[in-house]
Amino acid sequence: MTTPTADDTLADFQAHLNLIFARARTLWKDSAARIHPELQPSGYKLLAYIARSGDASAHRLAELFGMDKSVVSRQIRMLEEFGLLESRPDEHDGRLRVLSATPDARSMLAELRGENAERMRSVLAELTPEEVLAASKAFRLLAEI
Repeated sequence: MTTPTADDTLADFQAHLNLIFARARTLWKDSAARIHPELQPSGYKLLAYIARSGDASAHRLAELFGMDKSVVSRQIRMLEEFGLLESRPDEHDGRLRVLSATPDARSMLAELRGENAERMRSVLAELTPEEVLAASKAFRLLAEI
């Protein structure tokens, strides 16, 4: 049996990372449909971020997610139409709008987060806490690329 090279190990890691990304896209699509049948995955990601952070501006969302402002605006309009998002004038700059998730949206998102966390706990149960920390470090470093 031959020992894998660093390149082999990296290729294996990248292949599994691609599978994780594919699974994440499927999860976002399924989660979006559970929140509202017409909600797109991009709208779900925006809503989930807004709910986690407490509030956000459209400008900040476009920067953070690398989305065109028109795409963010369309998603925000849809989220407001679906009763999932509220907006109010920014107290420091009345030209800007501050976006926040509605109580119903926060409740639905919390339920989904709970289900996802349970699946994650089940899958990661075979790892030691040190292995989970190492994986978390790897993902943090990758997020900074």
